[in-house]
Amino acid sequence: MISIGALWAPILLSAVLVFIASFLAWVVSPHHKSDWKQLPHEEEVRTALNETRLGPGQYIVPWVTSQEMAQSKEYVEKCTKGPFGILTLREPGPPAMGKSIGMSFVYYVIVSTAVAYVTGRTLSAGTSYLHVFQIAGTVAMLAYGGAFAQAAIWFGRPWGPTLKEMGDAIVYGLLTAGAFGWLWPA
Repeated sequence: MISIGALWAPILLSAVLVFIASFLAWVVSPHHKSDWKQLPHEEEVRTALNETRLGPGQYIVPWVTSQEMAQSKEYVEKCTKGPFGILTLREPGPPAMGKSIGMSFVYYVIVSTAVAYVTGRTLSAGTSYLHVFQIAGTVAMLAYGGAFAQAAIWFGRPWGPTLKEMGDAIVYGLLTAGAFGWLWPA
């Protein structure tokens, strides 16, 4: 068993590598540029939403509060007619990029710490690079990409962006695996 403290170097290195890869995936590479679409009649939609004075949160339309209501003729008609979807609203104001970037890095450190916990409890010092790579990579890939499919299955998130983010998670997992394999205690 290896303590998390003994794995601080691969934790930090993998977090930095994933941070850089994430920046490249979202800012430099064009593969996420098509993940979002502009609303038709955006200004009219914005005006209508502002008039409702909705606060930040997740909203579903049409609204349903019970299984009985979900089976009612009126609800089924609303769903059939559309729109049917989920809307996430954030606080008004420009995106706080600094805060989001900082929170992302903290998240990467947390994932890397979870990888350190699992590998440190299952592998011993001197374990081969490939074996560390396999375990660390599997845990990291699951941590970075595991929930995306659930969002597509249950919440209607499009599969195109979902598969791209799952692909990103594979890259992040491989980078994490490489850092842990390289810096694993002898």
